[in-house]
Amino acid sequence: MKNSPKHIGIIPDGNRRWASERGMNKQDGYEHGLLPGLKLLKIAKNMGVDEITYYGFTVDNCKRPAEQFKAFKRACVEAVDLLTREGADLLVIGNSQSKCFPEQLKMYTKRTPVNGGGIKVNFLVNYGWQWDLSHMKEDGKPHSSDISRIDLIIRWGGMRRLSGFLPIQSVYSDFYIVDHYWPDYRDEDFVNALDWYSKQDVTLGG
Repeated sequence: MKNSPKHIGIIPDGNRRWASERGMNKQDGYEHGLLPGLKLLKIAKNMGVDEITYYGFTVDNCKRPAEQFKAFKRACVEAVDLLTREGADLLVIGNSQSKCFPEQLKMYTKRTPVNGGGIKVNFLVNYGWQWDLSHMKEDGKPHSSDISRIDLIIRWGGMRRLSGFLPIQSVYSDFYIVDHYWPDYRDEDFVNALDWYSKQDVTLGG
C-alpha cells in the first residue's frame, strides 16, 4: 500500500444498540464485543501495524446505569485478559485512582510485555481527556505520553465523533467510519479502512 498506518485507534461503538435491536438488555452487548477485539488484533499484527489503541470506557461512561457500568467494566477486564494471550507490549491507561478503575488492570498501568511481547497495545479504561491533559500542568506531558501519534482512527456504529479519544495523539489522524455495530465486526472492515487510508494524501499539515 502507498501509505500504511503505523498506529491505529479503535472506537468500538454500538454494543448497546446492537443488543437492543436483538431484544436483549443493553448491557448484554458488551460481552459480544470481546472477540471482535481479538480478531482485529490478530489481523493488525499480520498486516504489520506497530501500535493499536482500543477505547474501553470513559470517565463519563461511569454515569450510566449501574448494570451497564458493571457490564462494560467486566468486559474491559475480560478484553485485556484475551489480549494478553496474543503477545503484546500492553498499556492500560486511565484514572487508576478512581473507584471506577478495575483493580485487576492496575498491573498494566506501566507498559508491560505479555506473552513474549510484540505489537504495542493500548487500552483506554476510565479515560477522560481532561484527566489526561491535567498532567501537563505538572511536567508538560499528558498522562498518555507513552502513546504515539495516531495515523488512523476507525469507529464502528456510524457516529461521526471522536468522543474525547486521545486529543493530542489524534490531532492529525484520518477518520474512517464503519456504519454497522462493533459486535458485527468482520475483518474486511479493517482491510477496507487500511485500503481507504492508503489513498489519502497524508501531509501532517505540510
